[in-house]
Amino acid sequence: MAKAVKLADIGERLGVSTVTVSKALSGQKGVSEELRARIKALADEMGYKQPSAQRREKTGRSYNIGVLISERYLDKYDTFYWQMYQQVATKAVTKECFTLMEVLNVQMERECELPKMVQEQKADGYIIVGRLYERYLTFLNEKVDAPLVYLDFCDEKAGTDAVISDSYYGAYSLTNYLFDMGHRRIAYVGTILSTGSITDRYFGYVKSLLEHGIEVRDDWVIEDRDKETGEIDVDRLIKLPEEMPSAFVCNCDLTAGYLIKKLQDAGYRVPGDVSVAGYDNYLFPGFCDVAITTYEVDMKEMARRAIHTLTKKINGENYRQGICIVEGHLVVKDSVGRISEGKNQ
Repeated sequence: MAKAVKLADIGERLGVSTVTVSKALSGQKGVSEELRARIKALADEMGYKQPSAQRREKTGRSYNIGVLISERYLDKYDTFYWQMYQQVATKAVTKECFTLMEVLNVQMERECELPKMVQEQKADGYIIVGRLYERYLTFLNEKVDAPLVYLDFCDEKAGTDAVISDSYYGAYSLTNYLFDMGHRRIAYVGTILSTGSITDRYFGYVKSLLEHGIEVRDDWVIEDRDKETGEIDVDRLIKLPEEMPSAFVCNCDLTAGYLIKKLQDAGYRVPGDVSVAGYDNYLFPGFCDVAITTYEVDMKEMARRAIHTLTKKINGENYRQGICIVEGHLVVKDSVGRISEGKNQ
């Protein structure tokens, strides 16, 4: 049986490094067009095949799924996206797939560098978890010669299949619940346009307010994170308004936890004086001493849908899912109190 041709074999024949060969074959910058043409021609002559193509010949299916996540979403804590990756890895096993995760640093995003696993063609398809910089997403769509699925964000312009939670309805349900508990003075915490999900949650909050005859107050729409980096900035951005609402709808549980700490430091009791609702139903133990009423994202179903879509594409099926919206549900805990008639609503 003939020995499979490796990148190192091509590099040795031409007197260049394996990295140079990988860049040339994957379309990455840093290689002259003349050298790229020579490398591609020699690869064809030697019968080089991508690892994914070799697996397809042997099995008829491919089993390596690459998961790409920006370091901006992986803080020092056990974050929502760590949990999302665990769900993807768990669901992949049921499809006889393996998962490989690569954390993308900010420099890679800004300078449009291909991930290592893409350069080395380690995976047969990729799930991108959490929105990346727009220019980098465009770059990946152009350069990655394998199926892509977005998870927890979407981009209608790119037309890439995506799986998202029902952020609009979730925030709408949370805000309606606050009205049911007697609140009418309700603020929103989340930087609009920083991500699609945060913006959708804002519009769900607005819909509920308008249906209850309440106008949106600009001073009650509070930013929580940097638009470019996505990092929550408690000290600079999360500011308590001069005129306090009776309740806050937060775009995620982490922001809700930070807000509760800030309220407590200012002398407010939660939920005795002020109520707070979050989103995701995921917060690492010990971060907040109040159990947060929230809207739970169905991560298991989102992961299942993403794996299902990607494996169909990997297997060569002409499959187009579009944007798949997965419903969650309201989870009532301890951070929202009822307001009786006559009290400050």
